[in-house]
Formats: sequence, C-alpha cells, structure tokens
Amino acid sequence: MQRHMSYLQKHPGITRSRVNNFVNDNQWKDVNIQAVLYDLKVGGKPHVQLEVWSAPGQSRPPFAHAVKQEFKTAKVGQMFGPSWTTHWFRVTVKIPEQFEGKPVQFLFDSNSEAMVWSADGEPIMGLTGGGGGERHVDYALTPCATASEPTRMFYVEVACNGLFGNGDYHQHPQDRDIYYRLSSAELAAPNLSAWALYHDLEVIVEMAGRLPQDSPRAWQALTAANDIVNAFEHTDPSSVDRARTVADQFFAVESSSASHQVYAIGNCHIDTAWLWPYAETRRKTARSWSTQLQLMDQYPEYRFAASQAQQFAWLQQDYPTLFQRIQAKAQSGQFVPIGGTWVEMDCNLPSGESLVRQFLLGQRFFKKHFGHACEVFWLPDTFGYSSQLPQIVRLAGAKYFFTQKLSWNNINKFPNTTFRWIGLDGSSVLTHMAPAETYSAQCRPGELINSVKKHKDVAYTNESLYLYGNGDGGGGPLRAMLERMRRMSNVDGLPRVKQAHPSEFYKKVESSARELVAWKGELYFELHRGTYTSQSNNKLWNRQSEFLLRDAELLSTVASLGAEHSDFAYPKEELTRLWKLVCLNQFHDVVPGSAINMVYRDSDKMYQDIILSAQSIRQSALASVYGAAVAGNPAQASSLAVLNTTGWVRSDIVAIPASQYAQFAGAAAVDSGRVQVRQSDGAVLVPVANVPGFALQQVGVDTDALRTVEHPASVTQVGDTYVLENRFVCVQFNGSGRITSFYDKREKRELVPAGAAGNVFELYDDVPGYWDAWDIEIYSQEKCTELPGTVVVVVDEGPLVASISVRVPISDGSELTQTISLAEHSPRLDFACDVDWHENRKCLKVAFTWDIYSDMATYETQYGVVQRPTHRNTSWDMAKFEVCGHKFADLSEFGYGVALLNDCKYGHSTLGNTMALSLLRAPKAPDEHCDMGRHKFRYALYPHAGTFSESNVVQEAYQFNTPLLELPISDPFASSVLKLRPFFSVSGARNVVLDAVKRAEDDERSFVVRLYEAYGGHARALLTSRLPFSRVCKVNLLEEPMDDGNGDGIEWLKHSTALEVPFKPFEVVSLRFTL
Repeated sequence: MQRHMSYLQKHPGITRSRVNNFVNDNQWKDVNIQAVLYDLKVGGKPHVQLEVWSAPGQSRPPFAHAVKQEFKTAKVGQMFGPSWTTHWFRVTVKIPEQFEGKPVQFLFDSNSEAMVWSADGEPIMGLTGGGGGERHVDYALTPCATASEPTRMFYVEVACNGLFGNGDYHQHPQDRDIYYRLSSAELAAPNLSAWALYHDLEVIVEMAGRLPQDSPRAWQALTAANDIVNAFEHTDPSSVDRARTVADQFFAVESSSASHQVYAIGNCHIDTAWLWPYAETRRKTARSWSTQLQLMDQYPEYRFAASQAQQFAWLQQDYPTLFQRIQAKAQSGQFVPIGGTWVEMDCNLPSGESLVRQFLLGQRFFKKHFGHACEVFWLPDTFGYSSQLPQIVRLAGAKYFFTQKLSWNNINKFPNTTFRWIGLDGSSVLTHMAPAETYSAQCRPGELINSVKKHKDVAYTNESLYLYGNGDGGGGPLRAMLERMRRMSNVDGLPRVKQAHPSEFYKKVESSARELVAWKGELYFELHRGTYTSQSNNKLWNRQSEFLLRDAELLSTVASLGAEHSDFAYPKEELTRLWKLVCLNQFHDVVPGSAINMVYRDSDKMYQDIILSAQSIRQSALASVYGAAVAGNPAQASSLAVLNTTGWVRSDIVAIPASQYAQFAGAAAVDSGRVQVRQSDGAVLVPVANVPGFALQQVGVDTDALRTVEHPASVTQVGDTYVLENRFVCVQFNGSGRITSFYDKREKRELVPAGAAGNVFELYDDVPGYWDAWDIEIYSQEKCTELPGTVVVVVDEGPLVASISVRVPISDGSELTQTISLAEHSPRLDFACDVDWHENRKCLKVAFTWDIYSDMATYETQYGVVQRPTHRNTSWDMAKFEVCGHKFADLSEFGYGVALLNDCKYGHSTLGNTMALSLLRAPKAPDEHCDMGRHKFRYALYPHAGTFSESNVVQEAYQFNTPLLELPISDPFASSVLKLRPFFSVSGARNVVLDAVKRAEDDERSFVVRLYEAYGGHARALLTSRLPFSRVCKVNLLEEPMDDGNGDGIEWLKHSTALEVPFKPFEVVSLRFTL
C-alpha cells in the first residue's frame, strides 16, 4: 500500500476543511498561501511620510483648495473624525533599493473611504478601508521598481464614513460621531505568482464545494485543490509555480459549447442617497468610477456599466477630466452608460409625468455626452414596477428592461427570468431578472452555478445576465473579481462567461429564443410595502411639486406663445433645474422614505426651492398672460377671478381673505350676516360655478348670494349624533367622530352596513422582520387598536360649507384633530387632518366599511389604473395586503361605487368591503426621527353612480389636488381677459385627460401637449388650442416624431384648427405643435 496516497474521497469534508484553511487569512496564515502574498513591506520614515489637513466641519473642499492649506505631521494609528468630516493627506514615498525589480504598491487603510489624487490634481482611484469583501487599499506605484526610484508625492482624500455610511444603521443613528483609525500606510511588493495561485484556489475550492457533490467535476476540483496544498511549501518560492501547474491543468478542461452562456457586466450600483447624503454620493461616484478606469487598462476584456445621468452630471461638474476619460472609455466600449433615466427612481410613487421626465432628462444627457440613447432600462434595486412602465420605456426610446429585485419577494417566488413584460396598454418590453439574484455578485463559482440553477426560463433561452461588483455604496468590481472571472470564463463545470454590453445579451435572446412567456400588468414587489407611507412630508412635497410644475409649465407656455407681442421668456433652464431636483428626490431610497435623516434635511431645502421657484414662475406667467388685468398689487384689485388649470368644467367654493372681500364688496359686507365666514380663519366663502377648463372666470361677490342657495349644506346635532347634509348626501357621525350612516339621496342608497362604520382610526404595531423604514408586514394586521374621537364640535353651519371638528387622542404623546366638511355643490366629503405624531414603530390608518360587493378594487397608477383583489384566495392575493395607489382608490360594484381620494398618501388596502388608507408610520431606522412631529394632510370620500369606468373619479381626484387659482384683477382690463377662449379644450371623450403642456426641448417655435386615456377604453378626443400653430405631429417622450408607416391617426377637422386624436386604452399620446 502507498503510504502517501490521498484518501480524500473517503473523507471529503476533512479535505475541504484543509483546503479552505490553506486559503483563508486565519490562524494558519504564517504557513499557508497568505504567508507568501507579499515579498516585502516597509512603512514609516524615510520610506513613507504623512501630513494631514482636516477640513472644517462637514465641508468637502475641492483639491485646489485643500492643497493650499497648512498640513501637519500625521502617523499610522492616529484617529480621524468625527463622522462625515474630510481629511486630506499629503503622502511622500521613497521606494527603497531592496524593492528593485518588483512591483510596488502603497497600502493605505483609513478604515473608511478615500480617494488617491496625483500631485497635479488628477483623481486616480478610490480606496475602501476596513475588513470584508469591499476592502481595497492598494494603490500601484510601479510595475517594476528600479534601484533608484524617485521620490513620489501624491494626496489621499479621506472621508470619515464607510462604504455603507456610518456604522450599523439598524442599531445607531447615522449622524453620531465616529472616529476612524489610520491602520496602515506602507509600501509593499506583492508576489504576483502567489497572488495568481491564491485566485486559482479561490475558484477551485469553491467549485469543489458548490458543484453537485456526486459529480466527477466536484471531485476533480477537490483533488486539484488538495494537490496544490501538497505541492506548496511556504519556505520554497519555486513551489508556487509547481502548484500553479496543477491549477493550469484543472482550468485547461473547457466548458462544453452547449453550456449555459453568461453575459457578465461589472457595475457598482451607487445609491444616489441612502445611508449618506447627496454630497457624499458625488465623491463616491468619482472614487468608484476612477477605480474602474484603472482596471479597464489592465483588463482589456472588462466591461463596466453605470446608470443615472445625475451622477454623470455631477462628475462632469466636479471632476471634468475624469468625465473626459470616461467618455473615451465609453467610445471604446469598455465603459457602458446605461439605464436612460436621471436617477434609478422609485416606480410606485412618482406621477406619470415625473417618470416621463426621468427618461427625457436622462436620455437627452446620454445622447448629448455619449452619442446615443440607452436601449436598456436599468433598475436593479427599485421596490416594484408600475404597469405603465413598458409603454413609457418604449416611448422613451428603450426596448429592454433589467431588474432582479423581485427575487427578494417574501411570500411568492416570481415565476419568470426572461420574459415579455406586457404593460397596461399592451406595450411590451423584453425583460430579464438575473438568476444569480443579485446585482453585486462577487465573481464566485456558486453565483454562476445559480445562474443556471435558478433560471426559470432556460427551456426557452440558454443565456443570462450576470452583474458583479460591490454595490449600493459604490466601489464596484475589484481586481480579485476580474482575476476570478478570467479563470471561470471557460472551464468545465461552470457556464461559459463572456464580458459584454447588456444589449448584446438582449439581442441574442431576441434572435435565438424559441419562445418566451409573458407577464401582464404590474411587477408587484412583495416586500418594502412601508415605503408607500414612510416620510409623510416628503411625499406631500413631492406631490405638490409635481402639480406646481405642471401649472408653471402650462402657463409659461401660454405666456410665451399665446400673444403676438409677448415679451415673456419661457424659463426653460429654471424649469429644467426644478424638474431635475424633483427627479433627484424620486430616487428609490429618498421619496420612498428609506434614507437617513441627513438626506431629508437636504431634500426639505430642495422642495422649498422647487415650490417657491415654481410659484414665482406661475405668478409671472399669469401676469404675462392676463397683462394689466392681473393686479400687481392685490390691494388695488377691484374683483377676484379664478383660473381652472384642469381640462374640464368644474364648480367649487373659494375662500377669500376677509380683508380682500371687504375690498371688493365693502367693509360692512363681511359682518352683514349675508355671507358665510369660515370659522377656522375668518375667510369669506364664495361659490363659483361651471368654470371652464383652462380658462378664467370672475368670482361674484354678491352679498345676497346666500339667499339664492337652493340646497344649502347644513349640520345638525342631536345628542351624540352629528349630521352633515346637502342635496346629494346625508352623513351621520357618532360621538366618536365615526360615520354610522352615509346616505346617497339621488340613488336612495345607504352605504354603511348595519353595525359597521367609517372614518375609523386604527393604530397598528409596526415592527417588521428586518427592514424598519421599508416594511409593513402582514402580521401587523393581527394587533390593532381602534382610536375613538373624544371631542366632536360643530364648526361651520353652512349654507355653503358645513363642518365638524373631531379630536382623536392617539397616545400620551400624539393627537389627531380633523375637520370634516361638506360643501353645498358636491357629494364629496372632505377630511382635513392635523396630527402631532410622536410614536415608536406604530402605523396609523383610517378605514371605511361599505355596503359594496366586489372582488376587485381600483387604484390609480401613472396614466391609468390597476385593479387588485379584495380577497386572499391565493398567496399572490394575500401578498397584496398593502398596495400603492396615487390620488385615489375606488371600490365599485354594478351601478355604484365609492372613491377614497387623498392629497399625499400612497399606501392602501382593501379587504372585502373595507377600504383603508395608511396615514403615518414611526420607524426608527435608518432615520431615527422619521415622521416625528407635525403633519397636515387631506383625504375625501366621493360616492358615485355607476362603476368606476362610468364615473368621473379621475377628474374629481385631480380637482382635489389642484385647487382653483385665485387672481385679484383690476378694471377696466378685466372684461377683456374674461372673454378669452380657453387655452385648450378636450371634448368628445371624457376618458381622456390633458396632463401636461410644455415648450419643446429643441425648438423654440414648438410646444408639446401630453394626454392619456384614463379609464381603459378607446376614444377619439377633439383637441383645440387658443395658441397658434401650423403643424402638429405625434412624438415620443423624447419629442421625436413617431412614424410607424401607418400615420399617426390624427385628423384635422375641416375649416378649423381642431384635431381629432384617437386613443387606445391607457395610451399616452404626446403631440408637438409648431407655430
């Protein structure tokens, strides 16, 4: 018998332990492969000299400023901080003679992020200190040192934060003070052969562990790894080459031509803000991408993809030479701009027009700076995907979609990998979800094995995408990953791997797939349902910004084109700037509410900027459109007009400040008793009826108007019962402020079942399994406390508006007060809430139970609606216990329905006949102050005859979010402007909504009108405009003419400037008009 024979097949577990111990940095590192990775290391003077300048506060000064400051001596072991501060090191190194003939690296570990700069101010590469797979602390000084190397001087910019912010965000606030230790600053000569053997072993050892254990190839891998250990002797340098021969023989066995083909692309998915503020992202981008440029020079086959035009724009502004180097690498095909959007945005909460602007801003940037638009819509980490995305993607010049996020589903496994995703209107995009189920793979054999094992459509297509590189906090692929990738590219036991542009993968699938399955409708994410509600004020300002910019663009377009001699200059640059801010804050960790507190302090300022600037633009445009009729000084106005910026006729009640009303009707009018004065603020309420869409109408101030209110709104109290009533409805409340009866007089129908109630406030325990700000879990519904009102007070007694006030204690530290109002002209019941919120992991909802039976509820989404089940028959139904809706949710049966409207809420649930709206949450991570404090928001009930498709719920919800604009006007000019025709008119199709009007991007003589079909049916809408135009054509979202060879279907009516525009269900139509 052979004494030294291996019996590893009889004890594979022991052998696997042996080879793992040989590779790892552990107690055996003095005798295993770790012992020979470096030939030499030296530190300290005279070889390494360190000096430092610490920037004041949390400032992030540029290179040119930093290098002019006074530097002080620094040393290894010194602590730097606190968190979010910046420290510039001036490093002087002298490579000693004993390094001659060897490659030399500078190892700098600040246990934080850092950037190496050349002495003349060129960003060279990023560094990531500390432990873990993200560690990258080596900066190559020379590939082969000479005996007399010159003294080198360079800078290292140290940021006192880690790749993932400031410590464990689940446990600690991110604005706490942490100090970071400079662990190393030394010269090292790596043993390249030993490193090569190390990378050989990383692959072979993992193949031995991850391949099927009964497969011959797994045994071959284990045998090869064991033979390498036997061949190695740490005291004999030549043993490394002998061991490498064993590895070479293993890798020489190639993969079969029939093997699965992986298309690999490096990336570093930098969250534009998350556990760090926007300002740090600007530096993360430079650190990460400069590192990748170095790797591209060393690995010609390497391809790297980066998305988010905003990050490119920041880089161009802050690091112009680095941006130019990226452009050159993009030209050569190694650096791949991808995605087509301004940021990787949330796809649940933004409006349809916001999603359009993401693509318009993003694609235009990529076309301008890289010569082409992006074909692949790239969203690896967003929390669900709206059913209108396929149409928007196609209209934005892309045709492919990539994500992997649905692999995180916590109830059902999504059944497809490569498939055709069909949207709300029938548009489709070729979609792929990486079967490795990550966008930050580490180039490990197990991940490639999963690319086959977890591919759910491998019967139809034998290809998949594979994204690798450290992500979220940036970093990207490391040299070790690329070394492993080279070894895995064509080796038996693993799929074949090719570094490639993602478009190459999609084109291959298009050309070779036998057939592909289809998925219709939204890609609902079964996790992170709390992001519909967290950071309530942020969501409010997002909604307000979207509507303000709509008005500002509409009125600016009219002002700049609507008059022959208008001197109004369309504020294109400012509007673009504001849209960029809106789109920036719609990043998928900001508007969803899952970022740290620092981010929201920044976004608060941005929203204030957006709102103030948009209001100013709107006011300037109004003054230009209506000229001298608009009183520059409200104190000089003679009357009041209202502007309806929706596209349909509407009636409403306007509130005029008492002093202004007295100015119009006389001082005695306010106190005459012949007008209704709102109790909350003393404003005079005045009715306005039938205001045309996109038109101005004067408000009457007849002091006898109340006498002519035929069907007044009223409030009565009998004991603990309060009744709000008008000609449409009669609503009863009990002493707790809950609705016990909601009677529709027109339909003679009671809406509240016996024993049920509406306006029921519910407080839920809200402790998710892991992701605090992100998740509401299904078990939260098991633990709920109903919150009764304790004080109900009559406020306004009519006849125009009747209202009551309800006080609802929530806890010792929190309280809600709401005013419930019913106006004389509408069946809509409004609820205005003022909440002082100081809870810990609680969720506040309001619920309404109706005598309506339907298996489906309808929720507004971008440019349309989506229906979801009201039951939990299957696990897929159950998973949708909390869903996203925009301005409304609707529950309808044949002949009747009720809509629940809102002005800033997005979290909904409907189970059976009970509708609920999520109002507030109180998570403590990553923002320990999330939603603490004061909140004001509104919701409303809107009963309607007919099903949802037969109603005007879309229009009513639009009006709830778009109040009439009040304009003080002056005689004698008022009469002329009041006679002006509407700016636009849409008729003949009540299911068509005119959503946006803007100037064209590249043609000052053109403007764009965007409309959509809102209810799910065909239509032919008649569109007219007061603005002059001679030509019109249908365009895509990039404002490029659409020519499918069949014409655009638009018909000019004879002897008029009216257009008849056809619509398919949920179709978005953009028209470019040219003067």
